[in-house]
Amino acid sequence: MEKKKKPEIRFEGFTDDWEQRKLKDVYGSIGNAFVGTATPYYVEHGHFYLESNNIKDGKINHNSEIFINDEFYEKQKEKWLHTGDIVMVQSGHVGHAAVIPEELDNTAAHALIMFKNPKEKIEPYFLNYEYQTDKAKKKIENITTGNTIKHILASDMQEFEVDVPKCKEQKVIASYFCKFDHLITLHQRKYKKLKNVKKSMLEKMFPSKGCKVPEIRFSGFTDDWEQRKLKDILVNLQNNTLSRADLLNEAGVAKNVHYGDVLIKFGEVLDINKETLPMISDESVLMKYKASFLQNGDVIVADTAEDSTVGKCSEIDGLLDEVVLSGLHTIPYRPIEKFASGYLGYYLNSSVYHNQLIPLMQGIKVTSISKSAMQDTDIVYPKSVEEQGKIGDYFRSLDHLITLYQRELEKLKNIKKTLLEKMF
Repeated sequence: MEKKKKPEIRFEGFTDDWEQRKLKDVYGSIGNAFVGTATPYYVEHGHFYLESNNIKDGKINHNSEIFINDEFYEKQKEKWLHTGDIVMVQSGHVGHAAVIPEELDNTAAHALIMFKNPKEKIEPYFLNYEYQTDKAKKKIENITTGNTIKHILASDMQEFEVDVPKCKEQKVIASYFCKFDHLITLHQRKYKKLKNVKKSMLEKMFPSKGCKVPEIRFSGFTDDWEQRKLKDILVNLQNNTLSRADLLNEAGVAKNVHYGDVLIKFGEVLDINKETLPMISDESVLMKYKASFLQNGDVIVADTAEDSTVGKCSEIDGLLDEVVLSGLHTIPYRPIEKFASGYLGYYLNSSVYHNQLIPLMQGIKVTSISKSAMQDTDIVYPKSVEEQGKIGDYFRSLDHLITLYQRELEKLKNIKKTLLEKMF
């Protein structure tokens, strides 16, 4: 006897119970796309070849594209995908699925599970959203094999059970989530656009090598910028070497800035009052590093990373009367002369400056840069502290906008996740 139930949240006008069905009773064909070596048939321009890399989070992306020649494409004719078919990743990030849109009708695919020839009226986008629920993900996980590389079988998916209402209700639910996804996509585009604007402006608002003024500049400023060696502008402070295990999450005698947080968590400007920092508990550390208590305007450089992000830094801001120390694998610097808040943080993280560090980096798996190597790098800055301030304020405002869109995007994704659990 079929199990029946209803979701927690439902559109008005629908009251019938949902039915639990096996996918083999819904689709006439559930099987694998071509499995084997296809690389001999790859061409620079040809037929788009759909692979698992193109299927993520319920959508088809074109982040990477493979093309196949006419001969191989025609050989796959019996397995061509058509509008409305569903494909699912069977190796790697298993369970991720997508619906074939109109523009990909007659597409050949590689190593995907294909759901074709429905036996009854079914809304494919409804099933695609059901696969995104935690319940469906757990069920797929239960039939997944393999340790290093996860794998699911088409035969197991034939027995996979889904909860389905009448087709009319499926279409309403699918339409709702499609509109929700569109809203998320709009925010993602805006967020990405702002990130690209920032990246571009970090290149154009600081002079490139050999230039005395930047490509883009605030009106009213015409003087050439200064160029000095880092050793003539910044003095090195002492960092502590306490490991994560030596630090506390609760109250202590001083806050500690760890290199990992500089690399991943913090931005160009670190507002001490807006970030949670690990604490140092040992009071003897305070005496040892008393001359290195950080101040607003100091810059902390991460001197170790697993890639070329080594050299990323954060400028200290918002510090009141707290004791803050620079931690393991960091180089803390203090400007000898007065700089406007934010200028050094954004300049030292720009590609204009960071490109100087790339040839100085050492190591293969773990990359590092030394204080001595950084000493002779060039720092370029406007003489006017007012101009420095305008640059810092501009990037701060841009970061604020980026953060707002990032939060809104996360909020929308969380709402979608909640609704997926309550509407299925």
